[in-house]
Amino acid sequence: MSEEVGDDDSQAPLDEGCLPLPLEFEALYLLDQEAFHDLALSVLGTNEAAERAVHRGFLEILNIWDKLKAESEDLQQEIWAIMRRTVISEELLSLREQMAALDSGSGLYEALGNLPPRQFDVMVLRYIGGHSTKRIGWYMGVTASTVDYHCRQARQRLAPKYYRILQDTQEGTS
Repeated sequence: MSEEVGDDDSQAPLDEGCLPLPLEFEALYLLDQEAFHDLALSVLGTNEAAERAVHRGFLEILNIWDKLKAESEDLQQEIWAIMRRTVISEELLSLREQMAALDSGSGLYEALGNLPPRQFDVMVLRYIGGHSTKRIGWYMGVTASTVDYHCRQARQRLAPKYYRILQDTQEGTS
């Protein structure tokens, strides 16, 4: 069927209003969607969160598709980096909710919120999420030494009292 009846009994082609996806993007989706979903599911733990993250990742990729194709030396690596960032951001959204509950008037949440983005990500993934340096590096697309650097910088910015609270939080989740 190529036509759809509207509310006012008028008929319009079904594909009207739908933007065609680039054929190469559709192929990417078909080839990599399952692997992206597996990654997201292993990090996020629920199918709903994984589907949401993968959908957001593909939308981000589609928004810059032409630029990626034209400028990327390794298209697949760039696409995986986008998907990893999207999955991490989904996890961080979940962890932010947990952090608000942990704060209990200590000021930790506010202090973490004032950190630069990479320092914030590293501290939350390490101390709230309980992830290893190696795993955080893989998520963020940086080396383990860069993760350690961001963690050191964040500890220097946080008052010692806030850092102790983070350590206690990590010990409680281990």
